Amino acid sequence: MPQLNSILNLLNITDTNIDILNSNDKVIFRGSQKLHIKVIEGRLSYRLKKCPNCGFDCLIKNGARETNVRLGSLNGSEYHLKLWKQRYLCRSCKTTCGAHTNLVEKNQSMSRQIDQLIILLAKQSFTFKSIAMMLGISASTVARKIYGRLQLPKRARLLPKNICIDEFRSANHLFSFIACDADSHQMITLLPNRLSMKIIEHFKREYSLSERQQVESVSIDLNANYQGVIRRLFPNAKIIVDRFHIVQLVGRALDKARLSVLNSLSDKKSREYKALKSQWRMFHLFDDELDQANIRYIFGINEYMTQQNLVDIGLDADPVFKDVYQTYQNVLRSIKSKDPELLKQTLQEYKNNGSSMDTAITTFKNNYKYLVNSCELPYSNGPLEGLIGKIKKLKHNCYGFRNLHNFFVRIRLIIA
Repeated sequence: MPQLNSILNLLNITDTNIDILNSNDKVIFRGSQKLHIKVIEGRLSYRLKKCPNCGFDCLIKNGARETNVRLGSLNGSEYHLKLWKQRYLCRSCKTTCGAHTNLVEKNQSMSRQIDQLIILLAKQSFTFKSIAMMLGISASTVARKIYGRLQLPKRARLLPKNICIDEFRSANHLFSFIACDADSHQMITLLPNRLSMKIIEHFKREYSLSERQQVESVSIDLNANYQGVIRRLFPNAKIIVDRFHIVQLVGRALDKARLSVLNSLSDKKSREYKALKSQWRMFHLFDDELDQANIRYIFGINEYMTQQNLVDIGLDADPVFKDVYQTYQNVLRSIKSKDPELLKQTLQEYKNNGSSMDTAITTFKNNYKYLVNSCELPYSNGPLEGLIGKIKKLKHNCYGFRNLHNFFVRIRLIIA
C-alpha cells in the first residue's frame, strides 16, 4: 500500500482522501491512432458528518460512483485516474450526495493539472492543435479552457509615470493600439484600433484627470498623430521620440542617396560602384567603429584595404552623398552621446541638397523639442517593441487570427 500511495506524490496529487488501489497499462484508439496510456485506479472516501441538503447527521454510505479523471502527462504518456467516489444517503431527507476532491472541479473530468498545463503551454505561444496533441485532449477543449475563463481587464490598477505607446497589425488587417509601462515593461492596455478618438475616449473613461496628470513621459515613434493625443490626455508629460526611429529615418535617407549614386554611375565595374554596392553596411557603421589601421581583404571590391579606405572610395563618388553621410554621422553621434547641442548644430547648419535627407531633417526640425527629450531622458520604445515581437511570434505560430477578442486573450497570456 505505501508503494501504491507513492504514486500520489509522483503525480502531484495532494488530496489525502484518495487511496490508490492499482495501476496498469491500457491500449485505446482515438480515431485511427493507437495509444498506450497508464490507468491508475483509486478510491475517494472520507467521513461526511452532515447532509448538505437538510443539515442532519444522518448519512450512511451508499456505494460508490466510478469517474474518469484526466491527469497531467508524465514522460510524454497519458495518465488516467479511474476514481471511485463514495456516495452517501441521508436517512432523514432521503437524498444522496457524493464525495468531492480538489483534484478536479465539480462535474468535470479534466483535472486542475490539465488546466494549468494548458495555460502554461499557451503562454509559450503554442497553437491549440499543438497543445491538444501534447496533452491528449481536443483542440475545442483547449479553446474552451482559455477563452471561457480569461477576462480582459479594462484598465491597469495604477497608471505608470512613464509610458510607451505604439501600434501593431492585429486581426483582419487592422492596426491595434498598445501601451506599456516603460519601467516595469508591463502592458497597460490593448485597444482594437489606433484611432485618436478611441484612444482618448478609453483613457478619459478609465482614468481620472488627476491620474493622467501624474504621467511624466510618453515614448512614441515619429507618428505625429500621437503627439496631439498625448497633449490632450497627459498634459504634464514630456514626449520622447524613440531613438531607434531617429536613426532609422536618417539611415533610410542615406540608403536612398547611395542608391541614387549607384544609378548615376555608368561604369558598373568601377571601384566606386563595387564599394557602394557590395559593402553598403560599412556606410551605416559609426565612424569611430571603422577600422583605420588593419588592412584586410574586402570581398566585392576584391582588394586589400582598411574599412576607412573603402568608405572614402564610396564618398568620393559624389559630393552630395558625402554631405548626406556626414549628416548621418552627426545625428548618430548626437544620439549615442546624448548631446542635444550637437544635434541642434547639425540641424541648423544643414543645407538642402535635393536628397532624401532633406525630408528627414525637416521632420527633425518640426519635432526638435521631442528629440531633445530623447537625448536627455533614458526612456525609449524598446520595451514595447519587445512585446510586439512576442505578439508577432504568436501570430506567426498560429497562422493569424480572425477573432480579435481571442487574439487579445492570447496576447494577455504571453505578456502576463
